[in-house]
Amino acid sequence: MRISADFTVVPDDFAKAAAPEYRVDGIPVVSFPFYIDEIKPGARYLHWEFVDPDSIPVCGFEWIHWSVANLPIDALMYDFNDSHALAIPPDFSRQLPAMIPEAVQGRNSSASKLLGRASDPAVTMRYNGPQPPDKDHEYYLQVWATEKPLPGLNQGFWLNELLHALRGCGEAPDSDGIFLTGRA
Repeated sequence: MRISADFTVVPDDFAKAAAPEYRVDGIPVVSFPFYIDEIKPGARYLHWEFVDPDSIPVCGFEWIHWSVANLPIDALMYDFNDSHALAIPPDFSRQLPAMIPEAVQGRNSSASKLLGRASDPAVTMRYNGPQPPDKDHEYYLQVWATEKPLPGLNQGFWLNELLHALRGCGEAPDSDGIFLTGRA
């Protein structure tokens, strides 16, 4: 598997400088596009995490920005003649529940009880764009592909549940990831 994007710095529309119409409660909620290429034969489901390890010195933990599980590859429209046959389009996080209801999105760090933020699922169980408060941060997007869906994951799962399901799935998931910069 190979993960790529047309950028190395997350564009403004998907991050801290997003326009007001791309925000909910001040948080950027329009997810960025990326490509998934060279998936191993037999893989039928995609799963991913988008996290900020550089948040650890700021808030004491790795910030979870987005997680997805059990996305059927066959549910995505793609052209095998395209050099990037499998593309995750912009704003996929907000469109996913209506487009592919069997895929689920996990809670992000905005759902933490310690933060006292709103409980709106549009903020807590979807993409939250980068908003580094102190300096540029390096974010990590990791994608896994499996032959079977991961059991026991429902809408609003926690990231640790996804990681446990991947470890216990009985196969070696195909995987790759990329680092992207979020500007302060």
